[in-house]
Amino acid sequence: MTELHTVKKDLSELFSSQQLAVLATQQHGQPYTSLVAFSHSDDLKSLYFATTRATRKYANLSADPRIAMLIDNRSNKASDFRKAMAVTATGSAREIDPEGEQSVIKTYLAKHPHLEEFVSSPSCAFLRVRVDSYYMVTRFQNVIEIHITP
Repeated sequence: MTELHTVKKDLSELFSSQQLAVLATQQHGQPYTSLVAFSHSDDLKSLYFATTRATRKYANLSADPRIAMLIDNRSNKASDFRKAMAVTATGSAREIDPEGEQSVIKTYLAKHPHLEEFVSSPSCAFLRVRVDSYYMVTRFQNVIEIHITP
C-alpha cells in the first residue's frame, strides 16, 4: 500500500468517526469559527455541511468562500500528544442545490439522521467545500500535506 493510499485511508476513517468539525471563516480579516456537523465524499475532494442562511458563518461565506475546517479525534487527555490526529482542510465553500444533489444529502443524513428536519427547512443552506489541501498532524508534530487534484 502506498503512503498516499494509507494517508487517504486514515483521513476517511477519521472523517467517518467524527460528527463535528470546526469551520473557520473570516470577515474583513477577522477569523470566526463555528462547530458544524459534516460529511465527506468518498474521494475526499469534498466536505459538506448545513447551516441556516441567517448565520454569521453564512454571511461570511457569502462575502468570501475561502474556509479552513478542523477535524480531530482528541480526547482531552495527555495521551493526545501521542495518539490524537488533527486534520485541517482548506478550500472554498459554495451552496449547492439540494434537488440536484440528493445522493450527497442522503449520505449526509445517513451520518446525521437527527438533522433531517433542519436540512429540509427552507432557511437551510447545504454547502460543499471543494478541498484544495489537507494538513494532517499526528504525534503532535508529524505533519503531512496532501494536495487534492480536481
